[in-house]
Amino acid sequence: MPEAPVSQHARAMADAEGGMPEQQQTPPGLTAAMDPVPDHGEASWEGRGRLEGLKALITGGDSGIGRAVAIAFAREGADVAIAYLPEEQEDAQDVAGWIEKAGRTAVLVPGDVREEQACQDIVDRAVEGLGGLNVVVNNAGFHWARGEAGLRGLATQDLERAVRTNLYGTLWITRAALPHLGRGDSIITTTSVQAYDPSVSMLDYAATKAALNNVTANLAAELGPDGIRVNAVAPGPVWTPLGPATKEPGAVANMGKETPLGRIGQPAELAGAYVFLASPAEASYVSGIVLGVTGGMPVF
Repeated sequence: MPEAPVSQHARAMADAEGGMPEQQQTPPGLTAAMDPVPDHGEASWEGRGRLEGLKALITGGDSGIGRAVAIAFAREGADVAIAYLPEEQEDAQDVAGWIEKAGRTAVLVPGDVREEQACQDIVDRAVEGLGGLNVVVNNAGFHWARGEAGLRGLATQDLERAVRTNLYGTLWITRAALPHLGRGDSIITTTSVQAYDPSVSMLDYAATKAALNNVTANLAAELGPDGIRVNAVAPGPVWTPLGPATKEPGAVANMGKETPLGRIGQPAELAGAYVFLASPAEASYVSGIVLGVTGGMPVF
């Protein structure tokens, strides 16, 4: 397993202040090809046993926010299964190495959440590998922001991929997981600041994320009597492979400059929100919220 770059966090933060270099990848994108490599907390996250003994499934857990959450969960004492597209195997294996280095069980579950049966299979294999399930993190996401912006440039294939990945996949994974969850367990969904302040170039993506906010509130009401907490995290611009894989080079270079903090976020800066919401002790009375981690952009 490769070690994190020596000055990964310092370099990533310094580069974020001045903007990122223009770059592009082919979707879904890979971590190692990014310049700079994002900080997922490999060298910085210190666990305090807040998720000791829990079993978590994270979709989109191979890179970006999902990777940072997987590393943090493992260092907090959780066993972790990550779901990812088959073409992301290289990143997924690297994440598994970090989970195992923390002394926890890592389960790799390739599959495409755009397919209903794949979602059922992902959950079944995660439960089998982990020996149960306590936390579901619906983090897999897709957007396309190249070419003509807005409705005129919205290709049906891109619309369908965004809706099936972001919305259908979340509902299918959650439905498949419900028989395995019980009192004290939780579901956390990644939404977006785009649900509150949508960009013209991300019309379909923003709509799916607004829908997921609604789903979060609805499921919190439905599952509350069963003692299952349902929450969401709404990130602002974050340095993940999704940026260079789906945006124009100029847009990549300017990501995060519109935030009050004036820079893009690193995946490691998101992980704490998920750890808090997953914690049966710290968030035992927290359900139905959308927690913004946006660099100052409002989520209300």
